[in-house]
Amino acid sequence: MAIILNIETSTKNCSVNVAENGVVLAIKELNNGNYSHAEVLHPFIEEVLEQAAISKPQINAIAVSKGPGSYTGLRIGVSAAKGLCFALNCPLISIDTLTALTYAISIEEGFIVPMLDARRMEVYAAIFNSDNIKIRDTKAEIIEDSSFLEELEKSKVYFLGDGSKKCKQTITHKNAVFVDDKFPSSKEMALLSYLKYKKNDIEDVAYFEPFYLKDFIVIPEKKKKPTF
Repeated sequence: MAIILNIETSTKNCSVNVAENGVVLAIKELNNGNYSHAEVLHPFIEEVLEQAAISKPQINAIAVSKGPGSYTGLRIGVSAAKGLCFALNCPLISIDTLTALTYAISIEEGFIVPMLDARRMEVYAAIFNSDNIKIRDTKAEIIEDSSFLEELEKSKVYFLGDGSKKCKQTITHKNAVFVDDKFPSSKEMALLSYLKYKKNDIEDVAYFEPFYLKDFIVIPEKKKKPTF
């Protein structure tokens, strides 16, 4: 039996669950349009454990979404996960955010393109086949009308994630399908983390870092004009 706590904070959706052998026992999520992870993550962890009647010493592993995604969100999730691993002396499992997101839908044929917002018309995206196998690595890319044209000419392409919404006006190919209201969630992590746990596919807790993909850039505030 494997009890795994799954933590997902890569976007504005703060999501936590506790799962047994890949089956979710209790889940708590908040997607209110803000990055409120610092305030709600630890209370969510306590709530799901209480709902599932699981004590912290019973946890066999901690799984965390490793990115790409929000720099701040990923830092909060990974810091919490590493802290729990040290405190409970249990392994850390990392789950690729875009891979987990593809499991939010099921298709028989075609391609899945999970997208996370990276500001303006840029997204973090990868390409997966209908078996949720990654066939093109994750990239930060500017979306144009020719984006993913090779895949669109072959079959239906399903775009999902918070980055896909802003692409609807640019990618207008007849084979483009936009799936709304799908966000990275700990729900899709549960089975993936269990499969990694069985293979002992774990991270070095001391040295693990999130997959940011791009460097964090601080945008300076505009100086206010003096008033007289």
